[in-house]
Amino acid sequence: MNWSASDIPPLHGKKFLITGANSGLGLSTAKALADKGAQVTITARSKEKGEAALKVSGAAEWLQLDLADLASVRECASKISTRFDGVILNAGIMATPFAKTVDGFELQMATNYLGHFAFAGLIKPYIGERLIVLSSIAHRLGSFGKGSTKEIKDAMQGIGSYSPWKAYGRSKLADLVFVNQLERRRLQGKENFVSIAVHPGWANTNLMTAGAKLAGDSLREKAMGKVSEIFAQSSDEGALPTLYAATMPDIKGASFIGPKDFLGLRGAPAFTHGNATSYRQQLGANLWKVSEELTQTSWEN
Repeated sequence: MNWSASDIPPLHGKKFLITGANSGLGLSTAKALADKGAQVTITARSKEKGEAALKVSGAAEWLQLDLADLASVRECASKISTRFDGVILNAGIMATPFAKTVDGFELQMATNYLGHFAFAGLIKPYIGERLIVLSSIAHRLGSFGKGSTKEIKDAMQGIGSYSPWKAYGRSKLADLVFVNQLERRRLQGKENFVSIAVHPGWANTNLMTAGAKLAGDSLREKAMGKVSEIFAQSSDEGALPTLYAATMPDIKGASFIGPKDFLGLRGAPAFTHGNATSYRQQLGANLWKVSEELTQTSWEN
């Protein structure tokens, strides 16, 4: 398979919602879908970013959403009243210094996973055919220990030692476990949409330097930016797995799609698989239980 954006079928009449689409992969995804005729709604954390993205993305509208703040998540969700053929949980941060959110969650876990868990649960009636979740090959760095509810809760609340990259990997492992658990729920008749995980490989976006910038490490920020500029694929190329998952027919639930070349770092989209931990059913059940408890979001409604 050597699939590219030119292979996306016409999307007139289709509607998509993309979180964090004011830059990077999300912006590339929004542009590609809009170019094919889809009606695209994007989210951004601020009015300035949202309005700027609206001008260049081809999106029809933008909504304000800060995934690190459950009040913002609930407010944004309350404004959604239309069915989307595809909802793409794209927003994320990477390898940031330790911080806690206003809700008491570790920042990367809150932004990359918990906020999305709550948001998708709140808009569940409006998710039509597919839910696409951005994970990462870095999920292999993540761990919840033995997967007990206490270990999961401690990780989400930032209790214990902290490593920026391990915390990032753990948040992306949570995304992948989430997708696999959603597929189990669909098979049980609890969900009506297919859930698909994707990863972009190594893409040259501002995500690569954001952690160093927040840490005030200008030397590392410049170095990472330069290395990514030379070796990484573009954000348009990094968005291809997401676009494939969102538009190609007959994709099975719990599929994991990423670049096919260079150890999954670049190339056309292809089907891959997560590590063994991501498929553990007990971990999926425990993660779900803790996520509902901490976000006070029930998916049973």
